[in-house]
Amino acid sequence: MTQEDLFKKLIAHSKEYGFIFPSSEIYDGLSAVYDYGQLGVELKNNIKKYWWDAMVRLNENIVGIDAAIFMHPKVWEASGHVGAFNDPLIDNKDSKKRYRADVLIEDWLAKQDEKIAKEVEKARKRFGEAFDEAMFVETNPRVTELRKKRDEVNHRMVTALTDNNLAEVKTIIEDCGIVCPISGTKNWTEVRQFNLMFETKIGSVAEGAGTIYLRPETAQGIFVNFLNVQKTGRMKIPFGIAQIGKAFRNEIVARQFIFRMREFEQMEMQFFVHPGDEMKWYEHWKAFRMKWHKALGFGDDMYRFHDHEKLAHYANAAADIEFKFPFGFKEVEGIHSRTDFDLGNHQKFSGRKIQYFDPETSESFVPYVVETSIGVDRMVLQVLSAAYTEETLTKEDGSKDERVVLKIPAAIAPVKVAVLPLIKKDGLPEVAREIIDSLKFDYACQYDEKDSIGKRYRRQDAIGTPLCVTVDHQSLEDKSVTVRYRDTMAQKRVAIAELPALIEEEAGMKKLFKQILG
Repeated sequence: MTQEDLFKKLIAHSKEYGFIFPSSEIYDGLSAVYDYGQLGVELKNNIKKYWWDAMVRLNENIVGIDAAIFMHPKVWEASGHVGAFNDPLIDNKDSKKRYRADVLIEDWLAKQDEKIAKEVEKARKRFGEAFDEAMFVETNPRVTELRKKRDEVNHRMVTALTDNNLAEVKTIIEDCGIVCPISGTKNWTEVRQFNLMFETKIGSVAEGAGTIYLRPETAQGIFVNFLNVQKTGRMKIPFGIAQIGKAFRNEIVARQFIFRMREFEQMEMQFFVHPGDEMKWYEHWKAFRMKWHKALGFGDDMYRFHDHEKLAHYANAAADIEFKFPFGFKEVEGIHSRTDFDLGNHQKFSGRKIQYFDPETSESFVPYVVETSIGVDRMVLQVLSAAYTEETLTKEDGSKDERVVLKIPAAIAPVKVAVLPLIKKDGLPEVAREIIDSLKFDYACQYDEKDSIGKRYRRQDAIGTPLCVTVDHQSLEDKSVTVRYRDTMAQKRVAIAELPALIEEEAGMKKLFKQILG
């Protein structure tokens, strides 16, 4: 099964089991907009809690806010979004499809990386244990040629985007022979810039209404509240402000399911530091955030850092944490050293003094900022992509059986435990309901009594429930139940009274936090 086929199955599975639906589907949907179903919203909320507690609860010098989506339009002038929040777009004249020019080039670069990886893998099989990958990459003519061409194109792209040289961007596309994925032709228009902000009006009548924007990021709500939080919270530098909230971008080229959407949710933390300390904290947050990701247990090889060559206008350092999706390594989180650009510009545009006074040195200064920014929706897709598994099982009689299981980390699974009476009589449902009632205040639970116990296990596997509790006739005698584990399908007998401790051990977030801090 190809990665493309796997991704299609994942999308279908997400809809079938109530994770993600196309928005307004009864009206044929709305491009690049999705709704979260009953299980999707639970997964999303668990991811947000995992992030919030790791950032705010584990760090005494970080607090949270919830800023409004609507902001004064001058905020976006000061931030640079009105003048510079653009994507370079190009159209194919034959397919009538529009693409981000930089993404077309990045996809070409990724293909060169794949070619190099294939050459390395062929050599590994040929030479076996004696294979020296580093030497092969440095000396093999085919690989060195691919690397040289790839690096040259990447350097040209970075330079062109930095200089806003759109003609050169098109020339790179032509030189690389990049074709439209739909038409297969190279019949391209010129590259143009397109502003991504959504505009709307505020006011009681249309004639007197003023133009405002749906925020394209949540960070600015933190910056304009810097003084409010610092003074009311008596915060001392270094300190951070965290926020989870919706953002909106008029993405022309939205694709890959919920990876790139027009309405999305961000989890951001802005960390304010003394000028000169920013690189120390930049490295600290890179390491901390990577630990947060790896604690989920999908495998260290599924993650990598990508340092930016082309920096945003506000940054002096930037890196992405990339995850290996079915469609390749893509960004899920960015860590940026934003210097004093944001606070400095808001001070300039507002006419208000936005500075921190250090009582120990009697010094006033505009703090520098280190940002961590992660997309909630991309994290949902990351979890589902890594968790989706198809398994072939061998029964006792030697026959084969198939199961689809979502191996979602137990701590963020939408349903933590399913309680299943073996049959729908003899007092078993009543015992099962008592167990549900004792657990539901602390854990998301499901009760299911329909179909055979095997079919019920399969349903819970398909939605990622880590633990199933089966109530049988022995439960009436000794107040014990059978606990079945999702990933291994192993079963063990435990006392009903021990269930809360067992669930907390298996599905609580404390283990994740200990890994992060360890």
